[in-house]
Amino acid sequence: MLKNKTVLLCVSGGIAAYKMPNLARMLKKLGATIHVLMTRNAENFINPITFESLTANKCIVDTFDRNFQYSVEHVALAKAADAVIVAPATANVIGKLANGIADDMLTTTVMACTCKRIIAPAMNHNMYHDPIVQDNLKKLERFGYEIIPPARGMLANGDIGDGRLPEEELLLEYILRETAHEKDLAGKRLLVTAGATHEAIDPVRYITNHSTGKMGYAIARAAMRRGAEVTLVSGVTAIAPPPFVKTIPVVSAQDMFEAVKGAAGEQDIFVMSAAVADYRPAVVAENKIKKSDGNAVIELERTQDILGWLGTHKSNGQILCGFSMETENLIENSRAKLDRKRADMIVANDLRTKGAGFGTDTNVVTIITRDSERSLEIMTKDAVADAILDCIKEMI
Repeated sequence: MLKNKTVLLCVSGGIAAYKMPNLARMLKKLGATIHVLMTRNAENFINPITFESLTANKCIVDTFDRNFQYSVEHVALAKAADAVIVAPATANVIGKLANGIADDMLTTTVMACTCKRIIAPAMNHNMYHDPIVQDNLKKLERFGYEIIPPARGMLANGDIGDGRLPEEELLLEYILRETAHEKDLAGKRLLVTAGATHEAIDPVRYITNHSTGKMGYAIARAAMRRGAEVTLVSGVTAIAPPPFVKTIPVVSAQDMFEAVKGAAGEQDIFVMSAAVADYRPAVVAENKIKKSDGNAVIELERTQDILGWLGTHKSNGQILCGFSMETENLIENSRAKLDRKRADMIVANDLRTKGAGFGTDTNVVTIITRDSERSLEIMTKDAVADAILDCIKEMI
C-alpha cells in the first residue's frame, strides 16, 4: 500500500515516544521507506538503535553528523518525503516550528518539507491548554500543518485530561489518508451502506443475517483515502467506524432507508453493500407472534427496497452501485437485478465460492455494468474495494 512512499517520523522528547517504534513497524509492513529523526531529549526515552533496527535506516539526531553520504541531509530528506509526522510533538517543538526556530535536525528538516506535515501534540493537560501552546497550534494550522487532536485519558503523571498521544493505529490512518492513494475522487460525495439490519420480533428476538460489514467498511475507507467525502450508513456490526468518515448508525431496514433517503440528494455516488433483511415481522395487534396448533407463527411483510428506491429517484449524474449475493445463476440473476433496480453497476458474489461472502477478509466478485463484466480473482476486501471504485471512477 505504501510501496515507493517515504515517511519521515519525527520524535521529540516525551514519554509517548515509546509508541513510535510500533508506528515505524506498521509503516514498514505496508512497504514504506521510513526515516526517523529524533531530538536529543527524545534519546532519554528511547534508543535510536531501536528505530534503526526496525527501519534499516540511520536514525538521525545530530544536524552535523558526518556519518552519511555527502548531501545537505535535511534538504535531501525533505525532498524525498511524501509525508512527515511529528509524534509525540512536545510544547517545545511546537513552539519552535510555529515561530520559525530551526536549531536541530528535526525542526530544520520539517521546515524544509513541502509535503503534508502532521503534528501530534502530547503533553500534560494544563500545558496543552496553555494559551501560548494553543496559539502556536493555530499558527501551524494557518500555515498548512495538520494537527491531530490529542486523546483524553490518564496522563504520565496520573492526571486525567487531554494530552495523550493517540494510538498508533490512528496516527497511521492520518498518514495513509495522505499517502496511500491518488486523490482521484476528490470533490465527490459518496454514500455507502454496510452491515446487517435487525428486524425485531419482540424485545428479545430479531431477524437478521450473517453480514459483518467488512466489505462496506473497506469501500468507505478506500473512498476516503482517495479523497471522497464519505457518508457511511452502518447497520449492526462489531467493526470500529473508519476515521474521517461520517458514520450514521442504524438498526432496522426502515432506519437505513430513512438515513439513505435523507442524504440522497447530497450524494454523487451510492454503494449499497449492506445486507438488508428482506422481511420484517408484521404487527399483529400488540404481539408479532401468533400461536397455531402449538407452533409459533410470525407474519412477515416486505421491508423497504432501498436500492430500488434509489434507482427510481436518482438524479442525472448520480451513480448507483448495488450488490448481489447468489447461490446459482450468478451473472443472469445479477444482470436481472441491475435492470430491475435501475442501477449502474452490480457487484456480484457467489456465496458457494471459497473466500467469498460474509465474515471473511477476502472476496471473489464479478463487477457487472450494462455493457461489461469483470471477474476478479480472490483478493482482500480492501483490494476489492479499490477495484470497485476504479470501475466507478471510469463512469464519472
